Amino acid sequence: MTKAHLASRAFLKIGGEDAESFLQNLITTDLSGLAPGETAPGALLTPQGKILFAFLIGREGSGFLLETDSESCDNLLKRLMMYRLRAKVELDVLPFDSVSVIWDEDGEGLADRRFQRAGVRLLRQPVTGVTAENEAAYRSLRIGCSIPEAADDFALGDAFPHDVMMDLSGGLSFRKGCYVGQEVVSRMQHRATARRRVVQVFAEEALPPASTAITASGKSIGTLGTVEGQTGLALVRIDKAGAALAAGEPVLAGAVPVRLELPGWTGLSFPTDAAGEDSA
Repeated sequence: MTKAHLASRAFLKIGGEDAESFLQNLITTDLSGLAPGETAPGALLTPQGKILFAFLIGREGSGFLLETDSESCDNLLKRLMMYRLRAKVELDVLPFDSVSVIWDEDGEGLADRRFQRAGVRLLRQPVTGVTAENEAAYRSLRIGCSIPEAADDFALGDAFPHDVMMDLSGGLSFRKGCYVGQEVVSRMQHRATARRRVVQVFAEEALPPASTAITASGKSIGTLGTVEGQTGLALVRIDKAGAALAAGEPVLAGAVPVRLELPGWTGLSFPTDAAGEDSA
């Protein structure tokens, strides 16, 4: 069993008789398909379809447990309260400040749907008063599964759900009806206009730090995110990356030559020419 404690997490409980309908009409996740014992990625979008808040959401009794980063929690709570209006919904911050995650073994917690899609069973359980532990192993696992996280791999307010694989990791619905930003993400889906994606980055030497530009032919095609030694994640224009690969042009992270890959579980591949629309 591999275990890690991740610090700077926060948890909200959303309850009340209108909790499910309230969230279903607001966030990207289709709660009708959310099984007990699992947690799924989700987001609250801007009307323009970009991710304003990112989180994981699971069922908790008759309500829902929402996990997010501690810096976003207060603002997310305020935004949910703004949308609540007269709905019979109760919003509470729970007294947890971190999460314990285990993989490679059975245990207690909610199964993270993102990792399940990548063929890994990972369980999450809220805890408090523990010291961060084995975070490097969790980062390596995320890189290996191509699982991005807000702040580390993309900036809130800047990325579309497609950019960060939410259309493939079980956090984005195209069937449940309207929610904030739904028209934009549906249009991106049906027109296949998503051009930015999170990719795995491999190097023969240590990678430079996060936020370093990924370049091809001297032009930026993306930005490095999570890094662990010689591997990392990056948010890149896959059409530009595909054109560089097809032309045999080197791709660099700063001054370090790198290899970019799209993980097999996504079913994605690099386009072979640079033609196409921007995702914005």
